Amino acid sequence: MTTARRKSYGVKGAPYAHPSPTTALKGALRAPYFFLLPATLLFALFFALPIGYALWLSLHKVQVKGLGLGAGARSEVWAGLENYTDALTDNELLDGALRVLGYGVIVVPVMLGLALLFALMLDTDKVRLAPFTRLAIFLPYAIPGVVAALLWGFLYLPDVSPFYFILDRLGMPQPDLLDGGPLYLALSNIAVWGGTGFNMIVIYTSLQAIPAEVYEAAKLDGATPLQIALKIKIPMVTPSLVLTFFFSIIATLQVFSEPTTLKPLTNSVSTTWSPLMKVYRDAFGAGDIYSAAAEAVIIAIVTLFLSFGFLRAANSRNKQEEAR
Repeated sequence: MTTARRKSYGVKGAPYAHPSPTTALKGALRAPYFFLLPATLLFALFFALPIGYALWLSLHKVQVKGLGLGAGARSEVWAGLENYTDALTDNELLDGALRVLGYGVIVVPVMLGLALLFALMLDTDKVRLAPFTRLAIFLPYAIPGVVAALLWGFLYLPDVSPFYFILDRLGMPQPDLLDGGPLYLALSNIAVWGGTGFNMIVIYTSLQAIPAEVYEAAKLDGATPLQIALKIKIPMVTPSLVLTFFFSIIATLQVFSEPTTLKPLTNSVSTTWSPLMKVYRDAFGAGDIYSAAAEAVIIAIVTLFLSFGFLRAANSRNKQEEAR
């Protein structure tokens, strides 16, 4: 008994050759790379290439011959680690790092504490107008940082702020929030006002993912709402707390827009108040892009080590708790 082989015919009756299994397999293996190609090119052009160029600039400097006039008077030469040594011994950069450290000590605990509190409050059954409340808390995050800094900056000015007018009518003292120690509170308030909503949404989403059976079992065991929050909800959203803390550290080390925006309103904010402001001043004010590149690389390395160090500590703690 013979079996007739079926043939496929293309245009005008010409036989159509089916691809071999080997060719089809090779095409299937190559397909993911074609889909990844656009993202890879964008990553290389707008992320990897700028980082590589910054590293290259940080290892060079400009050598001036004579008066620096005429063709060939300025040339780019190899500097090695000279720019990094100068940056690490620069008092302005170190002072800016200390100011940012004090700023972060205020911002991170307050912002995450409020985000956790709001998330726990919104996760209760008795809360009213929950969708509106979530939107109201999250809305400041949607406002650009420069706009938020301008808004709060004018509220801090005694001549135009309605708060100072009210304090004056009540005969109460009017503190200068843009000078000295209160400046840290003024800047921290802008960051907390703008970042609490985002962190609250992250934590609230994790709370919503907790199975309802867990709460029902806790209620049957006689747990109060406070005990459920402290012993069930907070431990179960620890990964979200770690994530928000990670993002908050990065944002704190990279603070730039708030002090830069408030700088024209007060003399207490210098051009090197934060490390990134120092980088901006050196690159675009002094025209020394090589030193600025070295400073930017140092900030990136410090951010990387702090972030991964914290993540490693958090992961090791979770493994210890799981082992118990």
